[in-house]
Amino acid sequence: MATEKMNTENMTRFLAQVSEAHMREFIVMVVDGASSHKCKDLVIPENVSLVLLPPYSPELNPAEQIWNVLRRNYFANRLFGSLDAATAHAESGLAEMAANKSAVRQLTNWPWIGAILKT
Repeated sequence: MATEKMNTENMTRFLAQVSEAHMREFIVMVVDGASSHKCKDLVIPENVSLVLLPPYSPELNPAEQIWNVLRRNYFANRLFGSLDAATAHAESGLAEMAANKSAVRQLTNWPWIGAILKT
C-alpha cells in the first residue's frame, strides 16, 4: 500500500476526481482549515466550490457524521490483521454508504448547507 500524504497536490487531484465523477453537477464541498484546503496553489475545478469551516468546529463538519456512522456500523467490535485490511474495509464501507444517496444526504445536508445551496 502506498502511503499518501494530505497535501495540496493530492487535494487538487482529489478535487479533479470528484469533479470528473460529477461533471453535470455543482459540488459544494465543506472543508476544514487544513493547509491543503486553502493553499493558493490549490486548483479548484469550475464545478466545485469549497466552503471553509471556522477553526476548531468539528460539530459543524457534516463529514464527521459520515465517519461516525462508518465507525459505528463498520468498525465496532472488529479487529484487523493489518492496516491494509482496515483500509480495504473502510473503502468497502464508504462505497456501501455512498450507494445510498438519500441516507448520505440525510446525514450531511444540514439546514445551513441547504441555505448555501439556495443562494
